[in-house]
Amino acid sequence: MRVIAWLVEGTWPACVDAVRAHAPDDAEVVLLHVSGPEVPAVAHGAFAGLLGRGHPERDPGDRLEELGTGSAAALLDAAARRLGRPCVREERSGRVEREVVAAAEGAGLLVLARDGDRSRLGPKSLGPHVRFAVDHAPCPVLLVWPEPAPALGTIPPPPPH
Repeated sequence: MRVIAWLVEGTWPACVDAVRAHAPDDAEVVLLHVSGPEVPAVAHGAFAGLLGRGHPERDPGDRLEELGTGSAAALLDAAARRLGRPCVREERSGRVEREVVAAAEGAGLLVLARDGDRSRLGPKSLGPHVRFAVDHAPCPVLLVWPEPAPALGTIPPPPPH
């Protein structure tokens, strides 16, 4: 069985802890981090459009890509230490939600954390990337709260009749 743990800054410890608690000892664990292209792309575009004519070596988008890669490696290293067992570290780049779904192909389990409004129970506790992954994952999904779940009294009221 292959278990994919999608790691995101701020919520990754809950995913690693869920893998430790729920993945079989003989499972192949893949720690996955996906970097989206948005921030470097904005910097590339701004530089090319306003500042960078004739000086591609000064493009700040390149530096942002380097910083993102270093940050992802540090996150994957910290997650591997917390996991405390052999694992594969995978870094992907692209449309985040689609890369996660593609990585989950053939997996026995995808572990991910809520990324929306975590102050109350309900559908708004899922942001668009996690909602897409939950809806399209080609395998079972374990959705975890990154902190203790809110009380049942936070469930939104039913719609009026």
